[in-house]
Amino acid sequence: MRRTLLLLLAMIIAGPAAAADCPGNPAALGVSRTIVVDPTEHPLLGGLQYHESLPLNDREVVLTFDDGPLPAYTTRILNVLASECVKATFFMVGRMAQAYPQVVKRVAIEGHTVANHSQTHPFTFHKMGIEQATREIQDGFTSIRTALGDSGEVAPFFRIPGLLRQESVEQYLAAEGVMTWSVDAVADDWRHINNKEIVRRAINRLEAKGRGILLLHDIQPATALALPSLLAELKARGFKIVHVIPASANQPKTVTAAEQWVLRHEPPGIWPRVVLASLAASEPVLEVPSPQSFGASAENGAAVPVALVAPAEKIQIEDTEIVLQPLTPWPHSASMPTELQIELLPAPAKENFRYIHVWRSLARSTRAPSPRRTLASTTGARHNSPMEPRIARPKDHERAPAWGPPGGHQIQLPKPAAQIPPKGKPTAGLFGQVGILR
Repeated sequence: MRRTLLLLLAMIIAGPAAAADCPGNPAALGVSRTIVVDPTEHPLLGGLQYHESLPLNDREVVLTFDDGPLPAYTTRILNVLASECVKATFFMVGRMAQAYPQVVKRVAIEGHTVANHSQTHPFTFHKMGIEQATREIQDGFTSIRTALGDSGEVAPFFRIPGLLRQESVEQYLAAEGVMTWSVDAVADDWRHINNKEIVRRAINRLEAKGRGILLLHDIQPATALALPSLLAELKARGFKIVHVIPASANQPKTVTAAEQWVLRHEPPGIWPRVVLASLAASEPVLEVPSPQSFGASAENGAAVPVALVAPAEKIQIEDTEIVLQPLTPWPHSASMPTELQIELLPAPAKENFRYIHVWRSLARSTRAPSPRRTLASTTGARHNSPMEPRIARPKDHERAPAWGPPGGHQIQLPKPAAQIPPKGKPTAGLFGQVGILR
């Protein structure tokens, strides 16, 4: 009997709380309406990851808090919500509920929705096995139910820790009749930002989307500090709070259209849209072709002779006995000349190219060394000979042109064979390359 009275009290408190009905605060934000959902009809919610979200109207917001309870901050958040007569959904961690059962009971008694956020909040739901995920989910429900006692019921709502979804987990939750919640907008309050930044990001993202499920965390001190300013800003901008509860025998689901749940539409394809229609028709538009349509006769049954064209007569050349084969009208024959009259270009001559003597530098290096560039021993010997003629240095206009890059059409001729000097004992010459024979 006591449990039934508490459940009725919670349902009464969970109903829509208008601003005028909020004691001590006639200008409170309040709850504009309550949506009753059937988890079996819409198992996946949240536009951040799924194609469906809650059937919210423009500028309607659902507040959700994760990872609690933690008395130091959850209690303060509950006080702020109570002062504005606002209801929210709390996704609790099982071991946190075991540690602070009195806070869990207060959340349910004050009319908020209590939901599951796993037993230990692991960040491995996207890669863990289904057996381990099942234990996390079921242990979380068990711990929260134990903490609640007779104070209320746990809603069949579940939010995957870290939003690290996995298809097998989602399928298991749907088979158990549990609705998987994602989000539409986040405030990044887990990133250790200050309370003003939490309000700014939450408002900007809600303004961009126009509506949605907002994710907050009741274990963050900055979130507890930001909540009064956040509610005031939502009210100033014309946003309204919506409370969500599960359907039950005494609380039927809210009547909605399927289109209201669809949030993410499929992008249009490149090809024109295909409209499915019945292919059945009373009679074909065109008659089925028959052998007679091709000039064939079906008198022989199995063998059907087909004549696509009329046979042509043989051609005989006049005054001869030569008989040519008949010409077929199709395909058309084409005649081509046997010899093509093409104007040939003349073969290139050597005058068409510039020649470069690649051995020019080699010839320069193999010349007899200048007396000025001989070694000391050779120079001394020459000075001892007064009859030796003095060689003049070549002038600039007599010098060989310097080596340069080839220009135009050029052919590099093969290098001449190196001249083998006669055998003998050479003396030191220019850089030790060419010596003087004795």
